[in-house]
Amino acid sequence: MPAKQKKILVIEDEPSLVFTLQDTLENEGYEVFICDSGTEAMDKVKSVKPDLLILDVMLPGVSGFEICKQIREDKHTFPIIMLTARDQEIDKVTGLNIGADDYITKPFGVKELLARIQARLRRANSYSKSGPMDVITLGPVRIELNEAMVVRPDGEQELTTREVELIRYLVSHANDPVSRDALLENVWRYEYSTNTRTVDVHISKLRSKIEMQPDDPRYLVTLHGVGYMLKLQ
Repeated sequence: MPAKQKKILVIEDEPSLVFTLQDTLENEGYEVFICDSGTEAMDKVKSVKPDLLILDVMLPGVSGFEICKQIREDKHTFPIIMLTARDQEIDKVTGLNIGADDYITKPFGVKELLARIQARLRRANSYSKSGPMDVITLGPVRIELNEAMVVRPDGEQELTTREVELIRYLVSHANDPVSRDALLENVWRYEYSTNTRTVDVHISKLRSKIEMQPDDPRYLVTLHGVGYMLKLQ
C-alpha cells in the first residue's frame, strides 16, 4: 500500500513565495493547502488538519505569533515552521517559546526548507508512536505524556507540546548529564549560538509542574557548568 500523502498547510500572503512553495512541495509529493490571511488561519487549520504548518510571522489580520499560540492552546501538536523577513534573535525566541518547532528567515534556500520539513515530519512521526515510557512516575507525581498532563496530589497541570518533547528527550537520557546545547539541537533544532536562556526558562517552568518542591528539586536537577539531568530509578 503506498504511503499516505503528508498534508502541509502554508499560511503566507506573498504570492510569489506561495507559488514557489506550492510548486516545490507538490513536486516532492506533499499535499499542499494555502491560506493567505491570518483571520482565516484557524478555520483552515481545523478543516485541513495538516501534518505540518508553514507559518509566516507577518500576516494581514492576525500575526503568525498569535496563530501559533492559539494552535498550541487548542492542543494541536503538528510541527510548525515559522517564516519571517526579520532576523532578530528576540523574534526567534518568541516563536519558539510559544510553540513553534523551527524558524527560517527569508530569503531561504528551498533545499534547506525541504530538509527542515523532512526532519520535523520524521520527528513528529516518531513521537506519535507509543514509546517505551508514556507514563512516568516521580514520587507522588505522575506524568502522562500521551495526555500531556501532570497529575499531582494538589491537582493537575497541563504540559505544552514543547514540554512533552523536552521530557521525552530527558527520559531517553535519564540519569545522564544533558547539556543546554544538546537540548537546543535535539528539542529545538536550533543553532548552538542561540542564547541558552531559552532552555533555562523552559526547564524552570517544567520543574514547577513536575517537582513538588521546585526550589529543591529531586528529579530534574541542574548540573552547574554542565546542564541538566533527569533522575529516574
